[in-house]
Amino acid sequence: MSRLRRMPRETRRRSYDQYCAAARALDAVGDRWTLLVVRELLAGPRRYTDLHADLPGVSTDVLASRLKDMEVTGLAERHRLPPPSAAHVYELTARGRALLPVLEALAAWGAPELAERRATDAVRAHWFAIPLLRVLGPAAAGSGTVEVRIGEGVFHLRLPDDASPAYGDGPAESPTVVLTLDTETCTALAGGGTTPEKAVRDGRIAVEGDAGFLGLADARRAAGQDAGDV
Repeated sequence: MSRLRRMPRETRRRSYDQYCAAARALDAVGDRWTLLVVRELLAGPRRYTDLHADLPGVSTDVLASRLKDMEVTGLAERHRLPPPSAAHVYELTARGRALLPVLEALAAWGAPELAERRATDAVRAHWFAIPLLRVLGPAAAGSGTVEVRIGEGVFHLRLPDDASPAYGDGPAESPTVVLTLDTETCTALAGGGTTPEKAVRDGRIAVEGDAGFLGLADARRAAGQDAGDV
């Protein structure tokens, strides 16, 4: 039996062997879990244990294999943090970060599938970051940080989305504006069922800080939210 046949199925490097840009792209990112690893690393350097915690359902062997493949294909790199941490982290390369528009397009295409949340569905707050980058980014007046608070947790966006990293888990250090909303409103924004302005006017989003940064000052006043622009 050849060495290739003895290798576990998940560790084999496969190729479509087609002289086609789409096929070559899928050679690099078409395996199950790869683009979701990219989604996590778009939030910045992550330790293996953190990645595993935020990718429920992936086995340790498959995650290790995907990370190794991403190093080989130049999408990610592994390095050690300086003392006192000295932990190893994985970080996207410039080529890996260039996949953000791909994930934004996939999220837009898949948003209608979020109409009903299944009982088995896991959720992390920062999984809404990619669709909200697409929704909020065009309205941003300059560069700033948007902190988003939902029931499942807090994350933040850096606008415009060519910043690196484009978003992060947890609160922002000095947010330009803070949005508080629920998961259902996030889903409606992602799927085009509402707009930020309408959601603010309807009382579905509370806005603190510089509402004008996202063009929401008028909507906030219409909603009767007391805080003034800063």
